[in-house]
Amino acid sequence: MLLLQGIHTFYGHIEAVKGIDLKINKGEIVCLIGSNGAGKSTTLMTISGILKPVKGRILFDGEEIHRLLPHKIVAKGISQVPEGRRIFPKLTVRENLEMGAYSTVTRNALRVTGHEITTQLEYVFALFPVLRERQKQMGGTLSGGEQQMLAIGRALMSKPRLLLLDEPSLGLAPIFVGKIFKTIKELNAEGLTILLVEQNAKAALKLANRGYVIESGRVTREGGGRELLNDPDIKKAYLGE
Repeated sequence: MLLLQGIHTFYGHIEAVKGIDLKINKGEIVCLIGSNGAGKSTTLMTISGILKPVKGRILFDGEEIHRLLPHKIVAKGISQVPEGRRIFPKLTVRENLEMGAYSTVTRNALRVTGHEITTQLEYVFALFPVLRERQKQMGGTLSGGEQQMLAIGRALMSKPRLLLLDEPSLGLAPIFVGKIFKTIKELNAEGLTILLVEQNAKAALKLANRGYVIESGRVTREGGGRELLNDPDIKKAYLGE
């Protein structure tokens, strides 16, 4: 579904990604693990079109997308949940979710009916019932865990085929961490392909079909989730074992 070939990307004046190759097959959960500053978030932002690679290619369903603007990439079926949630604090929960449907409304210059948006809202509310209860509240009044649910729900409003998740459990209470990982598993079971960047490497590898280890902007190891989970070097470097 997604293929990165020799991607080099700068973050400011720093070459944060140095020739990364990776692939994601339809229906997989693939995780990226590595230390802070390794290039994981830069990789996601490059896929999303927020950052442009200076070299290399990104193909989605065989089509080059690395020259497209971010909203065009969303229209192709890729949506990102950014690190730190980045919700709109002064918009209501419902308005935040409706913003996530914006690309759907404008896709191919076709009008999407209110009924279709309402259908997707109902899907998100079924996934996260607390958002239904708080739909008239300002996004900024939600707890960290609720904001993360809102950020995921907003991304799902565009009905993506590939979901990019950047540190979804960061800073959350354990009860919300469990809920977020349960949701990721449920979304994947429904057929959604997921690329996951996660500081909780053990939880991510348990969930993932495959994983890549990124160090200083380069892929240094790849393999099955269980394979990496049981690798002594990975245990020592990233799992605290």
